[in-house]
Amino acid sequence: MYKIMKNNKASRDASCMDDFDKNSITTDQALKRIFNTISPITKSEIISIREGLNRILGENIKSQINVPSSRNSAMDGYAINKVDIPKEKTNVLKIIGKSLAGSPFIKPIKKGECVRIMTGAVMPHGADTVVIQEHVSISNTNTEIIIDKNTKPEANVRHAGEDISVGEIVLRKGKSLTPADIGLLASLGLSQISVIRRLKVAFFSTGNELRSIGEELTDGEIYDSNRYTLHAMLSRLNVEIIDLGVVKDNKNLLAKAFNEAGERADLLITSGGVSVGEADYVKDILSDHGDINFWKVAIKPGRPLIFGNLSNTLFFGLPGNPVSVMVTFYQFVQPAIKKLSGDISDLPLTIKVSSASKLKKKPGRVEFQRGIIEKDNNNKITVRKTGPQGSGILSSMSDANCFIVLPLDSKGVEPGDLVDVQIFNGII
Repeated sequence: MYKIMKNNKASRDASCMDDFDKNSITTDQALKRIFNTISPITKSEIISIREGLNRILGENIKSQINVPSSRNSAMDGYAINKVDIPKEKTNVLKIIGKSLAGSPFIKPIKKGECVRIMTGAVMPHGADTVVIQEHVSISNTNTEIIIDKNTKPEANVRHAGEDISVGEIVLRKGKSLTPADIGLLASLGLSQISVIRRLKVAFFSTGNELRSIGEELTDGEIYDSNRYTLHAMLSRLNVEIIDLGVVKDNKNLLAKAFNEAGERADLLITSGGVSVGEADYVKDILSDHGDINFWKVAIKPGRPLIFGNLSNTLFFGLPGNPVSVMVTFYQFVQPAIKKLSGDISDLPLTIKVSSASKLKKKPGRVEFQRGIIEKDNNNKITVRKTGPQGSGILSSMSDANCFIVLPLDSKGVEPGDLVDVQIFNGII
């Protein structure tokens, strides 16, 4: 959009093609504003631990038992007392019984005695060392073993509470539960846990040109991929999803969709209609029905990003181009959802990797190029770009397994230069 100045020279607002826009805030400033706005939800519910994967813990989990509950063997072998380990040559010990996991040997062992023991079995009274079965010789009658001086005292024994002790906080409130966490909860004997309720997230696409899958396309029309992408990304976050469909570029229809989302959801996401075109109404409607915190971030792709709120509903207006939707979702929306859900996990991990590609860039924006991290012929980890990096080339995201993050002042990258990389496995 052009503006007429007093000296009759025309100036224009920065477009998506410009790398510098004085009205854009940095990615760090955007995240700070987002986090400063969010108060995590606190309402919780009780669920079975089988339903707990990816849910957010609503309270600290404190162990009521020791894990393991008693001293037990870490290996298959023979339980002995360390006083029977010879200082020179060998020693002969009498086998007086057997201890199995779940079926302990209940008598104490005396000097010169041992017990056959299996992994996980309780250590007999009087025993403090396990000699693994490969390190003993057995008599012809199978009633005695021979050990040598290389036997290590107190070896191969797991002590009560070695993993978890009574009263220890093993999982903290705000932890997003992993498969290992579910197993850990089961090891404590817990069948139910308190978790934060699922976040309610509504979304819709805007645009007269959008058609649903199954409809025939005419000139200028496209299938709406953004809703499917958003649904898939949200599905991995274990939120309650509210799909409001496609909304035409009509102020009344958009206002109605905004109001519905404000009544039903904790957070609303739209795609499209956030730029400066004649049919881009999202920013105006948010101004009428809520508040705008910021519009435009110095990021590529995805600069025309709106963040604000509709009363108690947070709002993200994402650009319409498919790659821009994914980039802005992972950099801003996903961290916001985690924060709002009470998730205490860290932001995506960034690592340094050698670039195998020449990467073009101009200063002015943080750029998220799509890359493939892999090992080269010398078994060295490198990253290369996927190919054309246009914001409408969704295949660049499909082919990629990482973002190559080029900082604000970067002027490009030469092969061999180190670059920051966000691996998708850590954020998606």
